[in-house]
Amino acid sequence: MFPCIFKLQELLPGTVAKPLRRMAYKGEDGIQPLILMERIRVDGAAADASFNASTGELRWGSSAGVNWCLMMESEVLGFKTKGVKIIVKAFVFASKGASLGASGGKRARTRKDFVLEMPSEQCAMIWSDQFGDLINSFGRPRRLFIILNPYGGKRCALKIFQNDVKPLLEASGILYTLQETSYQLHARELAHKLDLLKYDGIVCVSGDGVLVEVVNGLLRREDWDTAVKVPLGIIPAGTGNGMAKSLLDSAGDSYSVFNAVFAIIRGHRRSLDVTTVQQGEARFFSVLMLTWGFVADVDIESEKYRWMGSARFDFYSFLRVVNMRKYHGNVQFVPAAGYEIYGEPVDWRESCKDEVPEQTFGVAARVQQCRYTGPKISLEDLEWKSVNGPFILVWLNNVPWSGEDVMPAPEAKFSDGFLDVVIVKDCPKAAFLSLMLKMNDGSHVKSRYVMYLKVKAFRLRPGQRVGYPDKGGIIDSDGEVIARGEGTYECSLQETDLMAYGPPIQMTVDKGLATIFSPK
Repeated sequence: MFPCIFKLQELLPGTVAKPLRRMAYKGEDGIQPLILMERIRVDGAAADASFNASTGELRWGSSAGVNWCLMMESEVLGFKTKGVKIIVKAFVFASKGASLGASGGKRARTRKDFVLEMPSEQCAMIWSDQFGDLINSFGRPRRLFIILNPYGGKRCALKIFQNDVKPLLEASGILYTLQETSYQLHARELAHKLDLLKYDGIVCVSGDGVLVEVVNGLLRREDWDTAVKVPLGIIPAGTGNGMAKSLLDSAGDSYSVFNAVFAIIRGHRRSLDVTTVQQGEARFFSVLMLTWGFVADVDIESEKYRWMGSARFDFYSFLRVVNMRKYHGNVQFVPAAGYEIYGEPVDWRESCKDEVPEQTFGVAARVQQCRYTGPKISLEDLEWKSVNGPFILVWLNNVPWSGEDVMPAPEAKFSDGFLDVVIVKDCPKAAFLSLMLKMNDGSHVKSRYVMYLKVKAFRLRPGQRVGYPDKGGIIDSDGEVIARGEGTYECSLQETDLMAYGPPIQMTVDKGLATIFSPK
């Protein structure tokens, strides 16, 4: 492979006095362009510029000693050509400047435009064609369906979209359709009926709840097996925002709306496990977590303090620690390799003799819409373990973070085919408060009061509150109450719940069933 340099003015007569040079190499398919080099002006200052179409590096340096290197894939949103000018729309680290190359670490990014003034329009056309060919090869989305929840968090999703999301999408040339939700489960209806052929992805500007609704809507379609592979995106604008935090943290990116939007623009995708939560014929599909006990009580009962934003969780957690609750019950699970030491062996066939009550509470209407019925695995051939209560909390997680500053499952993976389980049976109040504070870095799993394990399948039989036989608990999956017992928060609404409180609820994991936009 021998490089050779061509004088482009031989191909484009009368272009510039100083020749534009194109470095090329001889490949199997003939001459392939590799590097463009030219004397140009950048933001008005003369500079020697080069573009490597193979690596995506756009470099320039000036006599003033300013040297830049932009990586097309990881730092450029898009570009626009006007005559001899190419406006490169970048999203770079705020501290990036002279003589910096590839960037990394959890630093803030900022929007910045660079104006590249070429010697001629022909020259600008050649460079912009190379830019366009490379960016188009990245597989970035071109059309997105955006679902915005105006009621989530502090009701600032629309402001976030207008100020932070829309400018980045427009700079990238991405077309979008924006739809606001008007009521609970509206996002599920939209995903169920959406013409998916018109879009390259579905993006939720919300907390985690809307994302979960979208997954449930896709899995209720007749074409669920292809629909669930449509890439999903999440831009944090709610209260919890655990999925967005988990995605950004996994790539070493700082948590921000801008970084979440840029991850979607870049178009990288990763598989995502989906958990089927089932009781009889009733099903709910989870991608984030399921809780019972302390965490579910805090998540749901703190709704009355929603005006406080995410601070409501800290406030109500303290109240619940002071008045600690425990619940009778039993959990059964199929442990992953390395976690067999937990629990006592149990005969799954015997445990399945539990009767499930007739499906009431309007469940039938929801069940009829469900096309996907869960992973095809034989549960009776697996080795089950059992743990009896009372329990302070039972917390199943699909991703590491449940919120911006709470990491209950530090070992959780997006598509490993397992749920990470946190179980606390007994713990003094002071120790439990300390344990909860350690969840900001995942060190709580080292506590002797915590049972932490990975499971392939899980079965929960919830019981009544210790000392209060007339009061049950709450089972919360991804922010939605799926079952609640007597005497719980807003118990009068339990006729709308999907499942009954008391009979077993079973969870099975379908590895990598869904697809989500990811920073890497």
